[in-house]
Amino acid sequence: MSIPNTQKKSSIDLLDFIQERASIGTWEYNPTSTILNWSTQTKKIHEVPLDYKPNVEMGLAFYKEGYSRDTISTLFTNCIENHDTFDVEIQIITHTGKEKWVRTIGTPIVENHKCILVQGLFQDIDKKAKNSKELAYKELLLRKTFETALVGMAIVDLEGNWIDINKSLCNTFGYSREEIENLSFMDLTHPDDLRKDYKAMMKLISGKIDHYEVEQRYICKKGKTIWAKLSTSLVRDDHGKPVHFVAQINDVSQIVETSKKVNQLLETTEDQNKRLLNFAHIVSHNLRSHYGNLDMLLDIIKMDLPETTDNEIFPLVEQAVSHLGETVANLNEVAAINIQKDLNTEPLNLSKCLNGAISSISAMILESKTTLSVNINPEQYIIGVPAYLDSIILNFLTNAIKYKKPNVPANIEISTTIKNDFVVLQVKDYGQGIDLKKYGEKLFGMYKTFHKHDDSRGLGLFITKNQVEAIGGKIEVESEVQVGTTFYIYLKTHE
Repeated sequence: MSIPNTQKKSSIDLLDFIQERASIGTWEYNPTSTILNWSTQTKKIHEVPLDYKPNVEMGLAFYKEGYSRDTISTLFTNCIENHDTFDVEIQIITHTGKEKWVRTIGTPIVENHKCILVQGLFQDIDKKAKNSKELAYKELLLRKTFETALVGMAIVDLEGNWIDINKSLCNTFGYSREEIENLSFMDLTHPDDLRKDYKAMMKLISGKIDHYEVEQRYICKKGKTIWAKLSTSLVRDDHGKPVHFVAQINDVSQIVETSKKVNQLLETTEDQNKRLLNFAHIVSHNLRSHYGNLDMLLDIIKMDLPETTDNEIFPLVEQAVSHLGETVANLNEVAAINIQKDLNTEPLNLSKCLNGAISSISAMILESKTTLSVNINPEQYIIGVPAYLDSIILNFLTNAIKYKKPNVPANIEISTTIKNDFVVLQVKDYGQGIDLKKYGEKLFGMYKTFHKHDDSRGLGLFITKNQVEAIGGKIEVESEVQVGTTFYIYLKTHE
């Protein structure tokens, strides 16, 4: 019974369709006639014309020189001589010069112990092979990254047993890989921290959280307790089912110990600061009382025993008591700044405050023939305490006038710039200047003076610096002897 031609054609068309869709071609070699036949799809894979007539030498030459060509030559020879079937993935270089991964399969047809025909398949697997090799390369990189990471890393199953661990984790706990593999994650966790660790793991598994980080204790090989930061996430399969945990463990024992010491120092410092503030308050209060008593006693002596005041000693005593009063007043002012924590700051118009300060010393400005140049935005506001800002401006203005060059009227330039969250008030004079190399570190110290001036007490800049810092600012200075000084007063801006 013969098969109709239409049925044969249909079967051939179907075979061609399958070969083309699967990128699979066929080939056949007759060792006796040395004739090599390639199917249409095999020719397409090699990118040769459909009328191409290959032979064995030409076919082998398509394989990439080196491993691929040597491998296929050996396998092809063994197939014919030893009747071995082969199935291998290697590379060819197509007729157009493209490198391509292919799978070639050969099966011998043997009669009377002699290979009379070799039939085979030829498949284009270039995309699959490249994807596979890229994936393998990425897996290799991931493996190397995992193994050489400086942070301890582990893959743990849902029961807390190790799936994989890296070298750093072994080093952290002091175990060899073989030793640590006989323990579970729970065996290393400090008993007091197991409960919170278990709760977090259950939240991960239930989907309430997708990761968690915690600092907790672990037990090393020699029984030593260490602190480590644990970062854990959960890997799920394509259906959302939990598979395993990925954990990172970073030894933070030194950081924890250092933090404890810092906290202890901070507590000690805070306690000492409180005591110093209380001491300053008590001292300033008691000194003020003693000064008041002394001053009152001197007034009583002058009224009731005037004859005892008519000598050289009494005026000196009065002067000493007066100086004591000034010192007590200055100390009270400094103590008040440092004791007061919650200052009632408010938005202040800088231009108006400056004009008010200038007005209060207008007589001094006229008498000294001082020239003032002011360049300030009239709508500029800062955050401060009115009394502090007034004191700050007055101190810089009066200093600029007081320490002008001899016989030369003071010339003061006042302007502002914006720097980040600060309004920078610049007060520039052309006076005597300050040797900052010599006095720079002492410039804002208490009772420090840098010019021979009769009424210099060395408190103005000290108090001013405290006031500026109390409202969140700072002071910078540039100065050159006999050229002048510029103070930069940083004040918090008000938007």
